[in-house]
Amino acid sequence: MFFLRRHTLPGFPLTFGITLLWVGLLVILPLLALILRPWQDGTAAILQTLHDARVFAAFRVSFGCALLAALLDLPLGILLAWTLVRLRPPGYKIINACIDLPFAIPTSVTGITLATLYGPNGWMGKLLAHAGLQVAFTPTGIVIALMFVGLPFLVRTIEPVLQNFPLEVEEAAFLLGATPFQKFYRVILPAILPATLSGFGLAFARCIGEYGSVIFIAGNQPFRSEIAPLLIVMRLQEFDYSGATTIAVMLLFTALFCLGGVSFLRQRASRGLIMEETK
Repeated sequence: MFFLRRHTLPGFPLTFGITLLWVGLLVILPLLALILRPWQDGTAAILQTLHDARVFAAFRVSFGCALLAALLDLPLGILLAWTLVRLRPPGYKIINACIDLPFAIPTSVTGITLATLYGPNGWMGKLLAHAGLQVAFTPTGIVIALMFVGLPFLVRTIEPVLQNFPLEVEEAAFLLGATPFQKFYRVILPAILPATLSGFGLAFARCIGEYGSVIFIAGNQPFRSEIAPLLIVMRLQEFDYSGATTIAVMLLFTALFCLGGVSFLRQRASRGLIMEETK
């Protein structure tokens, strides 16, 4: 009966059916196969993977570095979005294109470039070595690689909100004597908070499963700088499909939980803005 009703949009049943088919074949079916695969070998194989100390160490490195990278990207993303929208600096188009660069180039190219730059013989690596700091082949290098990958998500989610935010509101706050911090905290931050939460969630979820840009600079030392996606590849090379898919399912549910939590917080923040505007 649903498809027999007439709709104002021409071709709605056809387009709706194509959408469901696309989502089912390319999204739902692969995810369902991933979730069901570990159970084919029984719960014993799953428990063996989950009780592996190396797996937990890899989760700790992946989640910890992803969270730290997303948190460090927060002020950078807000600052870059503000600069692009309000200041329009010289070379605006070049800066704007560079922000989208992590989306365009292969992640392995990013990893090789960062490893070359921050390696012992790299330009930045040599300078940091004189100061007694080592970035490449440490968790610090993982954080830098993840910051590079996650930054565009924050900038591109905050930028449209700032573009639509009236400049007159900021000018009014300035005329009323608000300090720069007060103007940001009380005027700008409430407006961009839902978008900021969305960008943070997307960046964190992307960083959890990042592989190509990390393995070249991580060092891949077990219990120190080994990430969970690398452990999946190693399990596959060992033909341990149950272990690989178990780790993958853990990453999948963590990313889904993160996105769901961020969506809930974004809705709460949006309701707060609406309530304040209606008072």
